[in-house]
Amino acid sequence: METNRLSAEMQDILISQMTKEAEAAQIYLALGVWADDQGYGGIANFLYRHAQEERNHMTKIMGYILERGGRPRIQAIAAPPSDPSTLTECFQRVFKHEVDNTEAIYRIVNLAMEQKDWATWNFAQWFVKEQIEEEKLALELIDKLKIAGGDRASDESLFALDSSLESMPDDVPLAREATADAPK
Repeated sequence: METNRLSAEMQDILISQMTKEAEAAQIYLALGVWADDQGYGGIANFLYRHAQEERNHMTKIMGYILERGGRPRIQAIAAPPSDPSTLTECFQRVFKHEVDNTEAIYRIVNLAMEQKDWATWNFAQWFVKEQIEEEKLALELIDKLKIAGGDRASDESLFALDSSLESMPDDVPLAREATADAPK
């Protein structure tokens, strides 16, 4: 008796999203290393925490595949891109990455609707809501840097920005404990 409640196509797209989340973790980790090397410890800490959050997302998807009787596969991930040259470029990469991830989540939602896989559609709604928050956070980073003066910001403005990101809470919530109503 077949116990996998996911279509082959759905399982493949979810595995692809697992891989995308793993790649995201590496991208944030690489950006964090770059920021740390530039002397932005607070920004680095923010990016390191985000790397952990992306790994949690990967684990959440992996757990869902298993719960539905599927078999997740761990796939190789691409190396992160080269270092940014400025904080503006760093924050723009964060935003672009989040927009790309949102589009990937929408593909899962669309496939779930097409296949009338309401369990996966419901599961994916947590990620839809999460991506709204992620894009907003990335835009706030860009806005804060613009207010500080962008790439021509004074040392004092950059210090204040770095300090504000450093003082953000360190606890990264576990994705498996989140719900659509309480995503964090």
